[in-house]
Amino acid sequence: MAGCMARAPRGSEARLSLATFLLGASVLALPLLTRAGLQGRTGLALYVAGLNALLLLLYRPPRYQIAIRACFLGFVFGCGMLLSFSQSSWNHFGWYMCSLSLFHYSEYLVTAVNNPKSLSLDSFLLNHSLEYTVAALSSWIEFTLENIFWPELKQVTWLSTAGLLMVVFGECLRKAAMFTAGSNFNHVVQNEKSDTHTLVTSGVYAWFRHPSYVGWFYWSIGTQVMLCNPVCGVAYALTVWRFFRDRTEEEEISLIHFFGEEYLEYKKRVPTGLPFIKGVKVDL
Repeated sequence: MAGCMARAPRGSEARLSLATFLLGASVLALPLLTRAGLQGRTGLALYVAGLNALLLLLYRPPRYQIAIRACFLGFVFGCGMLLSFSQSSWNHFGWYMCSLSLFHYSEYLVTAVNNPKSLSLDSFLLNHSLEYTVAALSSWIEFTLENIFWPELKQVTWLSTAGLLMVVFGECLRKAAMFTAGSNFNHVVQNEKSDTHTLVTSGVYAWFRHPSYVGWFYWSIGTQVMLCNPVCGVAYALTVWRFFRDRTEEEEISLIHFFGEEYLEYKKRVPTGLPFIKGVKVDL
């Protein structure tokens, strides 16, 4: 058994997370069980219990911690798909569940493939910050209350579709940025330059200086447009704008320190991509 605790082979975390994400998403088969005579809530409870028992049987820490998170996100994705095709006022919330779970899972998967040295459980971004959690909970509460008292507000399909397009655009741009940056991408702003750290200016980085932030910016606002959440829509726009304004300034201070004139020239010719955010001011 000692060999099982050795360092996992390269790529094994990606394969493990993908297998367990798909296992969780198999909740899509639940309607087949209900048609076979099993009650919905009973079937769901048995399904969740069975999944956890299977993961406990197959994996030991630390692989279990990866598996349970990926499986949970797959489960949320599957439930979101079921809700999306339901004939209820919650179908757009199903779109949101799919978008949210896929975002968090793909953050881990792309990091596992692209930059495994920086991979950790935090790469799922499930514990991003207290503010992030409060923002998510607020959007769920707003959607629920408005869906109860003003259900017609949640059935503006063209608006939800526009939000979905924003989410897809933001997700694709962010993941393209992560793949383009390769091992230079990290979820944590780096204050010290590593030996392999290079300035990436090609691909989507030729369009925007901070394409991963641009993607996340439009993704986060798009989720609220998708939910037709007027209060959180405005609050998210203001909050994420301030967050990325401060984040780009913090990051650019490090980048100027790392690359000097090379980054300053890049900064002059390529915009941040974020509205009304120019980055750190430099006195020449």
